[in-house]
Amino acid sequence: MAFDAGMLFAVLSEISEQLGEGGARVDKIYQPANDEITLSLRLGRETKRLLINAGTSSPRIALSDATRENPIAAPMFCMLLRKHLSGARMIAATQMGYERCARFTFSGYDEMGYATTKHLVAEVMGKYSNLMLLDADDRILAALRTVDFSTSRVRQVLPGMIYELPPKQDKLCPIGAERTELIRRLAAYPGELSCERFLCATYLGTATQVAREIVYRATGRTDTLCRDVDPERLWEVFSRWFDDLRQGRYSPTLVLDADGTPRDFAYAEMTYWGGDHRLVACASFAELFDRFFAERDRIERIRQRASDLLRLLANAEARLTRKLEAQTAELADSMRGEEHRRSGELLLSSIYLVRRGDAVAFLPDYNQDPPETVRVELDRRLSPSENAERYFKLYRKAKNAREALGEQIARSRSELSYLASVSSFLERAETEQDLLDLRDELYHAGYASRMKSYSPQSKRKPSKPLEAMTPGGYRLLIGRNNLQNDQLTFRVAEKGDLWFHAKGVPGSHVLLLCAGEEPSAEDYTYAASLAAGYSAAASGDQVPVDYTRVKNVRKPSGARPGYVIYKTNYSAYVTPRKL
Repeated sequence: MAFDAGMLFAVLSEISEQLGEGGARVDKIYQPANDEITLSLRLGRETKRLLINAGTSSPRIALSDATRENPIAAPMFCMLLRKHLSGARMIAATQMGYERCARFTFSGYDEMGYATTKHLVAEVMGKYSNLMLLDADDRILAALRTVDFSTSRVRQVLPGMIYELPPKQDKLCPIGAERTELIRRLAAYPGELSCERFLCATYLGTATQVAREIVYRATGRTDTLCRDVDPERLWEVFSRWFDDLRQGRYSPTLVLDADGTPRDFAYAEMTYWGGDHRLVACASFAELFDRFFAERDRIERIRQRASDLLRLLANAEARLTRKLEAQTAELADSMRGEEHRRSGELLLSSIYLVRRGDAVAFLPDYNQDPPETVRVELDRRLSPSENAERYFKLYRKAKNAREALGEQIARSRSELSYLASVSSFLERAETEQDLLDLRDELYHAGYASRMKSYSPQSKRKPSKPLEAMTPGGYRLLIGRNNLQNDQLTFRVAEKGDLWFHAKGVPGSHVLLLCAGEEPSAEDYTYAASLAAGYSAAASGDQVPVDYTRVKNVRKPSGARPGYVIYKTNYSAYVTPRKL
């Protein structure tokens, strides 16, 4: 569901309860993404992380137990927050009215040692989300996103201005709502419209899912029209829902699909979800949001940080695809070389039948049984012998082109296959270190001219491969990129170890370190399933995986990183899995 005002009310209640009367000291401040701030708060010997996401796709505020990778250099906004808030105590977390705005109050000291108060205001409003640092007089010191007159004439957010709440809407506050007002407005609302729409349009900060749940509890359906609802019953459910919220009777709930994928979340039980959906009660909002957003946030962060690599790969693949199409068309034309040779031989064998200035000649071909007449096009400006020589030149040119184009097409296809493997690893990248490794790989693979803003760091330590243990106790190593694949296969593994790779698709080299021993069938299956899971075919049900001893794997001279050939291999169909 959307992070509505009710959700913010419940989350801030949990945060205030965690802070206690003395508040919490700000220990560290991070900005793991452009639109996300994490405050590390010390509560005695315990550390809490307050996450504030002001992005457009999943804005939210919550305590979080998840750790996030941070950029090497902190952004300017993060540095400014560190200057003003590091060492201060967060003493209050309040909701501003019944809006999707939260105010965090900090008590600390300035550079001169005088007591000072700062406020961090988070507006969780979809594409209008923002985060602002205010002084004690609500004057804006900095904003994650500045809004000037060219962007909005209604409300500006600029350093030096006094902070103002977003313009009020013509809606009622649901907490403390009156029965007579709800019944009056329901009677005046168009009866042919849904009751869910009425609640969203009438009351502040009410998400669609909340309105749908209230209507479902009141009528047994989610699509009930206003003219079909009992006003008294609707008021009874509506008032009970928001009384529970006001008095802290909420239950963080996660909605899961049949396959266990998180589908929705709420601060109370959402009974209208039926069918194969499953409701899971979470112990806290921290657990709720960590479970719901963990994978989504990882993908979004990697997508943002890898945008330059995605563009580079897309452009390179498009360029190579066009080049390959042109080479294939040229190769098709070169296949006419035998026709040119035949025409030249026919001209020499029957040159007495051709006169200078002829545009076409019909010559007998005695190599056929019975002989047939062949039409041969001529150049009027050339003699018969010169026409024959012209055809032989065309034949030699086509023959040379065919040989050269075969090599060029093979190189183009190999390069496309290599880019596909890099794209596959990029899709599975989990950390900033993975992205740095892929940038290094592309840089050394000849794409330096297209990575003008990147320079390799010679002193940076390369990432380590993924590791696992088979059920039988054997060690498994899984490559994170093509360079690591080569490192594992040809420098780490011994000849008697087992090598696994998904068949015919880009993927990780998986090494089962067994020193020539024969593992159990369960160990083979486990290693093969990981090879399938860390490949481009990870979404399949049954994926073919090739496996053989490392001694049967070799790398052709001059081949791209990660490319190998192998022999004496076996194949197994397995279900993909990941660690």
